[in-house]
Amino acid sequence: MANLVRIAIDRGGTFTDVHCSQAGKPDIVLKLLSVDPSNYRDAPTEGIRRALEISFGQIISKSAKLKLDCVESIRMGTTVATNALLERKGAHVLRIGAQARPHIFDLSVKKLSLLYETVVEIDERVTIPTSSEDPESPLSTNFESITNPSIVRGITGDIVHIIRQPDPTRIRAQLQSLHDSGFRSIAIALLHSYTFPHHENLVADIARQMGFAVSVSSELQPMVKIVSRANSAIADAYLSPVTRTYIETFAGGFEGGIAALGDKLLFMRSDGGLCSVKTFSGLRAVLSGPAGGVIGYAKTCYDPEEGTPLVSIDMAVTDANLLLGRLLPEKFPKIFGPNENESLDADTTHAKFAELTEIIGATKGVKMSLEEVASGFLRIANEAMCRPIRTLTEARGFESASHNLVVFGGAGGQHGTAIASALGISRILVPRFSSILSAYGMALADVVVESQEPSSCVLDTRLGADNTTSFFDLRMRSERLIQRAVDALVEQGFSKSDITTEVSYNCRFQGTSTTIMVRELEGRYEELISSFVKQHEQLFGFTLQNRVVHVDDVRVRGVARSGAPEQTSPYRELEKLTTREAEVLERCQKKRVYFDITGWTDTVVVPLEDICPGEQVPAPAIIFDQTQTILVEPGYIATATSKHIILDRIGSPPSKPLLDLKHIDPVQLSVFGHRFMGIAEQMGTILQQTAISTNIKERLDYSCALFSPDGYLVANAPHMPVHLGAMSAAVRFQVELLGNQIQEGDVLVSNHPDAGGSHLPDITVMTPAFHNGEIVFWTASRAHHADIGGVRAGSMPPFSKTIEQEGAQILSYKLVKQGHFDEEGITDLMYHQPAKYPGCSGTRTLSDNISDLKAQVSANHRGAILIKLTVVSSTCLLFKKLPRTLSATCSDKKFAGQPLQAVDYLDEGEELQLKVTIDPAEGQAVFDFTGTSPQSYCNLNAPTAIVYSAIIYVLRSLIPAEIPLNHGCLAPIKVVLPPRTLLSPGPGAATVGGNVETSQRITDLVLKAFEVCGASQGTCNNLTFGYGGNSMSGLARKGFGYYETIAGGSGGGPHWDGQSGTHVHMSNTRMGDAEHVERRYPVIIHEFSIRTGSGGAGLHSGGDGCVREIEFTRDLDVSILSERRVIPPYGMRGGEPGKCGRNWWLQKLDDGMYNKIYLGGKNEAPMKAGDRIRIETPGGGGYGVPGSSEDEEEMYGVYPRSEPPVRASGSLFRRKEIAEGN
Repeated sequence: MANLVRIAIDRGGTFTDVHCSQAGKPDIVLKLLSVDPSNYRDAPTEGIRRALEISFGQIISKSAKLKLDCVESIRMGTTVATNALLERKGAHVLRIGAQARPHIFDLSVKKLSLLYETVVEIDERVTIPTSSEDPESPLSTNFESITNPSIVRGITGDIVHIIRQPDPTRIRAQLQSLHDSGFRSIAIALLHSYTFPHHENLVADIARQMGFAVSVSSELQPMVKIVSRANSAIADAYLSPVTRTYIETFAGGFEGGIAALGDKLLFMRSDGGLCSVKTFSGLRAVLSGPAGGVIGYAKTCYDPEEGTPLVSIDMAVTDANLLLGRLLPEKFPKIFGPNENESLDADTTHAKFAELTEIIGATKGVKMSLEEVASGFLRIANEAMCRPIRTLTEARGFESASHNLVVFGGAGGQHGTAIASALGISRILVPRFSSILSAYGMALADVVVESQEPSSCVLDTRLGADNTTSFFDLRMRSERLIQRAVDALVEQGFSKSDITTEVSYNCRFQGTSTTIMVRELEGRYEELISSFVKQHEQLFGFTLQNRVVHVDDVRVRGVARSGAPEQTSPYRELEKLTTREAEVLERCQKKRVYFDITGWTDTVVVPLEDICPGEQVPAPAIIFDQTQTILVEPGYIATATSKHIILDRIGSPPSKPLLDLKHIDPVQLSVFGHRFMGIAEQMGTILQQTAISTNIKERLDYSCALFSPDGYLVANAPHMPVHLGAMSAAVRFQVELLGNQIQEGDVLVSNHPDAGGSHLPDITVMTPAFHNGEIVFWTASRAHHADIGGVRAGSMPPFSKTIEQEGAQILSYKLVKQGHFDEEGITDLMYHQPAKYPGCSGTRTLSDNISDLKAQVSANHRGAILIKLTVVSSTCLLFKKLPRTLSATCSDKKFAGQPLQAVDYLDEGEELQLKVTIDPAEGQAVFDFTGTSPQSYCNLNAPTAIVYSAIIYVLRSLIPAEIPLNHGCLAPIKVVLPPRTLLSPGPGAATVGGNVETSQRITDLVLKAFEVCGASQGTCNNLTFGYGGNSMSGLARKGFGYYETIAGGSGGGPHWDGQSGTHVHMSNTRMGDAEHVERRYPVIIHEFSIRTGSGGAGLHSGGDGCVREIEFTRDLDVSILSERRVIPPYGMRGGEPGKCGRNWWLQKLDDGMYNKIYLGGKNEAPMKAGDRIRIETPGGGGYGVPGSSEDEEEMYGVYPRSEPPVRASGSLFRRKEIAEGN
């Protein structure tokens, strides 16, 4: 049969879309339910059957196996792997998740469950003996002179030290035991295998011989960072068996099965390329369906000559649109119900929204109509969609408004104009196949093979530098990868003339970890550096002078053209068309549609098939066909081309005011919450990307927020809870101190506890946003700098007695004056001034400090720009009126208005006392800390701002609803802090431990008073090591400082078990990746594991702590600052306490053995090469009597956070998924 059909299928979670093309015939478009067992076994197979019936006019039985002689190709994208991942229905896999918690105000610290079931440790180890951050460690070694056989060169060129070789006999025995237990799928991930994969390959070979399905991290993702590489291997091992099973089931519906399908069956990979069934794996399938949509809109809507960039949305929502008249139930496909013949149920939608309207009126005291509620849901949904779009585009240095918007999906056309208006976009493109664009994109996609290889090439950016050797190395690597990609495509039947290749390099500046992919320009390697520098400046707003560039890996993408027809540019077609009003308008019916401004309005209903190219449809209108509905809102006009509907904004479309101070309703609060939190998030993204230090870039020890003109918190991103109240105090201090001296172009910096600082290493940069000569907002960022001087490297001395010993002090300083960055002045404050105190040094990482401060300035500047683009008139008044939900929480009748009291003790015996007195009538509460110990001659004194941070964090955590966090949360709260106490110290008190340790204990104290849950680990386990600074002779020695905080167990609660290995309460940082740490610092990480059994028992047990053991490969000063080494984390309501933490110095002896020395909670030691520190962090306290029955009564102020029983998807879910990923 000559006239073969080409079929493309997108099997989504709800619908399966089918596109079928055949020469000389109209395209066939089908949409059917993905799961409908009463009517068919498999949706894609059924879609192919129906398409063949229509194409050839023959009836084909549902039970018959389909013939393939009339099929040229079947291209398919599927959510099988995605759904298996979300629903945890993958294979049983044989491997510690991220220690940061995804939702900082969720006391239950919910995380996604791990994909693997069992971990087997292979007794092998390699490391990288060079340390890029150590100025006394050579970055390169004369390899040829090394005679030690355990020192080898990796494939990147890095020097690798083989500490232990694996034993094949022992590996075989370990795997046999697993095989006997029923495991058949394993993921292999060993440290530094990106450059030395030999040990992984050995394990993989043995496993394959024994019948295991094997996923090898160095094969799947040959890049540095063990966590991401291991996660890729685990996902592949977890999903590949499910994917293979589905493919086999799908192939069973065809004559000849999988063999007959052969190269006709192609699958869409997550990267947007097609691949054969033989190379399709679980890891490559996770974003298979969405990738088709990206290819679809890129191929049909982007014109490189016209050059306007695109952003797109894929939406599928019906209920609110149905109630507002924006859908046509009679035109909607009747594919619902048991017999696939029922339409949308408008009556049920109306009834459910009526219930919601009653609830909102009763609980919020706001009278809203049913239509206003439905429209409010749409406004919130649209703003929620705008938030990630702004984050993704503007954080990369692009304005959202400079794009065109492409909408697809069943509901994309209904939301397009509203989202475009919110983003400032003036043109919207709706492809004719928008409702099945993912399937259509697969029809247009090319077959792709990618090859990747890690690299350690270094490029010198100095003018005239000789990079010949590095360029030669890159050329050899790229040519090898090109050949590999071409060979793979030729093997699939493509001729070399149909194959093109693209070469890219992932580059980064030395000392940073953010890579930028740079395309090679036809072998012109000398342009690689300039191209990278240009992209870096565009992305981050600056470049780093005289700093070498590292090429981390080389990628080659081989593309075999699919033969799909070329797409016509909609822009060029539009230029040639003569526009006119559509003739069909005179014959079209009208229906009533609700709009925010005009209310119920007569709206013309136009069939898409009746609009010819060049014809226009003015607003208001609904354009529809069998698979999509396009809403043309007031202020827009729709123009038809041959394959698109283009919506252009005419002037400024009428819109409902964002702000109505007289009627502040939940919709306004949610919209503004998304808007301002989005700005703070973008600030955080800029800061992370532009910073140099590991502390900010990797550990994410920073916060960004927006403040009112007088310095009160308006909105924050979910960063570090300990910064929440303290940053507001810092901004208010500067406002009161400087007043009218603050001018446009100024940026202020401060870190002093007397000025709202938390502790000295946390440096706050504050930028006023001016409008018409007045400050309308403040943007601020606070980041922990790894070293700011003082008596110890890392600036976290465990025994500091005065603030001078803790490093640089900045009460108030104009870091930027009238737009000029004062590098000389900040250098004096951070380098010269701290060294004047006896025994102290200036910062040991001055260049990193300055780079990170510039990153903070850049983040603030971005936030200020975005604020000016947002409606700010009277906004501060709005946020002072935010919900007083705390009143209801604090006046709960279970405590009958009686005072709540709690007492706790620090490890050194300092007492913390709290009495909370609630006035139910006034809805106010007094937090009285009278009785707390006096100021201490140690560094656990906590500045007043930290106390407010802890209170605001706990109170916000007691509210189950997603409300914005701002100063309104503290409005009904009065705090009593007697002066000269541990929580209100006098001038000069040491405070470095108050921020990280006492803050955690204050949080536990407040939670204890409310009887919410068991105590969490109650410490940050602050580890610092390094060397350098001013010696006793007064000479300066270059060095480095490293700082990290270590996770522990969280407390159990009335509805949850505590989480293991997580940061708690006031801290929410990540742990640096082991490979990244070992490459940059002279250490070997021997253990990072869960401390099993350390959580307290209870009806709901506390989470377990962690074990972290690090060996030092050179002499270093090592410090530990920690709590809960004496007083264990308490249990609640009969729950048992968690175990105390322990810190050990493993001192290496001449005979190779270790002398184990207990360090206590706070200590420092001059460790020698070969010594180790072992930190065992506390577990969380349990909740409820162990072995008791489940008590269904909800405890005071704490409610279970239920998740809706739906399959989440889209950009917002992806953001949440990333946060919750392990």
